[in-house]
Amino acid sequence: MDVTRIRALRGPNLWSRHTAIEAIVRCTPEETAIEAGSPLERRLRELLPDVSPVRPIGTREPVTMARWLERLALALQARAGCRVSFSRTAAAPEPGVYQIVVEYTEEKVGRRALELAERLLAAAVGGAAFDSEAAVAELRAIDEDVRLGPSTGSIVSAAIARGIPYRRLTEGSLVQFGWGANLRRIWAAEVDSTGAVAESIAQDKDLTKRLLASAGVPVPRGRPVTDLEDGWAAATELGLPVVVKPRDGNQGKGVTVNVTDRAQYETAYRVADEIGEVMVEQFLPGHDFRLLVVGEKLVAAARRDPPYVIGDGVHTVRQLVDTVNADPRRGDGHATALTRIRLDDVAMARLELLGLSPEAVPANGQKVVLRHNANLSTGGSATDVTDDVHPEVAARAVAAARMVGLEICGVDVVCETVGMPLEQQRGGVVEVNAAPGLRMHLAPSFGKPRAVGEAIVERLFPSGQDGRIPVVAVTGTNGKTTVTRLIAHLFNAAGYKVGMTNTDGVWVDGHQIDSGDCSGPKSARNVLAHPDTEAAVLETARGGMLREGLGFDRCQVAVVTNVGAGDHLGLNYITTVEDLAVLKRVIVQNVAESGYAVLNAADPITLAMAQHCPGGVILFAVDGHLPAMVAHRAQGGRTVFVDGDAIVAVNGSARARVPLREVPLTRNGTIGFQVENALAAVAAAWGCALSFDAVSAGLASFVNDAHNAPGRFNVMDYRGATIIADYGHNADAMRALVGAVEAMPARRRSVVISAAGDRRDEDIREQTQILGAAFDDVLLYQDAAQRGRADGEVIALLREGLRGAPRTRRVEEIHGEFVAIDRALELLEPGDLCLVLVDQVEEALEHLARRIAEAGEALAA
Repeated sequence: MDVTRIRALRGPNLWSRHTAIEAIVRCTPEETAIEAGSPLERRLRELLPDVSPVRPIGTREPVTMARWLERLALALQARAGCRVSFSRTAAAPEPGVYQIVVEYTEEKVGRRALELAERLLAAAVGGAAFDSEAAVAELRAIDEDVRLGPSTGSIVSAAIARGIPYRRLTEGSLVQFGWGANLRRIWAAEVDSTGAVAESIAQDKDLTKRLLASAGVPVPRGRPVTDLEDGWAAATELGLPVVVKPRDGNQGKGVTVNVTDRAQYETAYRVADEIGEVMVEQFLPGHDFRLLVVGEKLVAAARRDPPYVIGDGVHTVRQLVDTVNADPRRGDGHATALTRIRLDDVAMARLELLGLSPEAVPANGQKVVLRHNANLSTGGSATDVTDDVHPEVAARAVAAARMVGLEICGVDVVCETVGMPLEQQRGGVVEVNAAPGLRMHLAPSFGKPRAVGEAIVERLFPSGQDGRIPVVAVTGTNGKTTVTRLIAHLFNAAGYKVGMTNTDGVWVDGHQIDSGDCSGPKSARNVLAHPDTEAAVLETARGGMLREGLGFDRCQVAVVTNVGAGDHLGLNYITTVEDLAVLKRVIVQNVAESGYAVLNAADPITLAMAQHCPGGVILFAVDGHLPAMVAHRAQGGRTVFVDGDAIVAVNGSARARVPLREVPLTRNGTIGFQVENALAAVAAAWGCALSFDAVSAGLASFVNDAHNAPGRFNVMDYRGATIIADYGHNADAMRALVGAVEAMPARRRSVVISAAGDRRDEDIREQTQILGAAFDDVLLYQDAAQRGRADGEVIALLREGLRGAPRTRRVEEIHGEFVAIDRALELLEPGDLCLVLVDQVEEALEHLARRIAEAGEALAA
């Protein structure tokens, strides 16, 4: 078995809406039919007991090794605690080759699970040992290391429940919510509106206390100290007991409370000094409370207790700690609800104060506190007290957060109870935290969990907001780039700052920010992350969908221009038009329920996608009397078509109209495929609720020149002859172009053409078969990218297509695109028409512009 081309599908894809690992698996004949109950199957079940069934219940059909690989990769993740349920194996056209797809929640875990499943299979085949428990433990460790922690995860979960899109920007806790101009970011529980000044204030505990005191918030007295002796002087000035801690610290690191004598003080000072400048402050008696403030509201409160064990007169302190740490809620770091208790130097010092050691056996019922501070990160526990907080205590917490300038703030209070004002019990605020942990509120050891993630999301996106912007995805065999550009132009006419991706580059608000083929998910994500983007129009090509899935979770409008006879067939196991349609309809399947699929009713395969759309459907076609169009209108559906000399949009009795003479793209309605492109764009704008006035203005101002739509039927004049530059590269495009040029008068017609080598032989021949019936001269040139073809092979196939051509009389073979263009220009006479099918779009258009300018200068001279 050979496993190759492993891909991570990071968005909705050909197989599902889940993120998934996809791989190509080549099996030997013996591996394509593993019999039920065979020694190999028994061995596999021994290595991973109770693996989920790999065949329909009640049958004993043989299964492939690829199917086993898929199921094992899923089962290993599930046993590691990952919430996965989807996997699939599909046979490729080539015998013994399969595509397997396995859902993942974390990409690193999914990739490693596939590797381990392959090892397990190899062990089963070779009779070797395989430690499945160790494999599962490894996957669980990776998952805990890379998945979002409880704090960030709770905010993400709350956003998902609200329908707010999110994207994890790093392997850490930096997360983007929403898109474009509406996006917000968080870093754990810190939001993007938190200022650097506020965060710096919160880090400086002395400055924080002084500011809080000036606002009337009770705080303990104290000051920073310069050295060991200055600290002891401060302690005696304040009066023992005191607290010794770093001036700039977090998570309770380096903090020692209730220091009562010189020996304890010196130990505490050394611990704090390792982290940074030291502070000594008054010790406040009572419990440690964390109050969580979001905006101007207290949303949760918890009492934090230091880590401890209760003696039973039998077990040692170490054994008791191990028992507590066996709680499945406890883990290392912040990935779990609680943290394991550590018997480190601080715990050892605490035990020494109690006259104990890790091997001592505490008396039955004896409470052994292992730390002074009560942070969860050191193994402490939490009890929810939100409902007990006195309004005055809540007001002080909110005042502390506002004084520092924090939107999300963890306010640490020490007092006997939060049920009475701090001033009445010698309580006070000891510090504030700019990025507070939420674990104690989400899963307290005792008491009620609080919806703190929801509160933070509500602060970022008040009710009714979901952070989304209008997103239009465009796909199809032909016309998608022109339609993408035209839709973006219509949005711009409606006053939006538009982000656009297509095969020519990326634009935001009219400025190009990337070049090349940018019709994939990476470019889409970049546009959706740009703060100027108010609407996104995304050309969505097949390659990106196959490679990585979509770059968004759902769109407002999905446009499928056509499927026709298809293109790129035979690549990546997309071998038929039906296969291609299944891939193209991915954008239709991921339309929002409130959105629309815009479908070409004249193309049966595209029309059939309507049943897969979760939202509404808008049909377009030149002929409004097509049965599908008539039926859709009769059922109250929206349609866009040509009525006489105008584009009309009809919904019930409502009708809007734009004369074709006011749509330059269509050349007064004479260019049929451009009329279809205009219909698709109008329908998409309608699906996004753009005003029809803006749509009309946008159609009238969209000029199909080499600047606005390069390589998309760009018409130019050359010494009295007409030149048309187009990027058409498949049979359907040739038919459309022939129909268009036949509507334009010409004395003699010529065409300059090549073809990409990654098409099937019959697809390359068919292009010149179509052109040979419409053009007098055909100039063949070799494409810059032969894509696996031998030198001259493509031109030979193009020549084969011209055999018996009813019109073509001159055929020339030329090496080089620009040489071929120059030869075509040399043959042109006034009244002629030349169609140049460009390969290097930008360079070819620049070359044509230079030649036209030179001809103009020569004429002027």
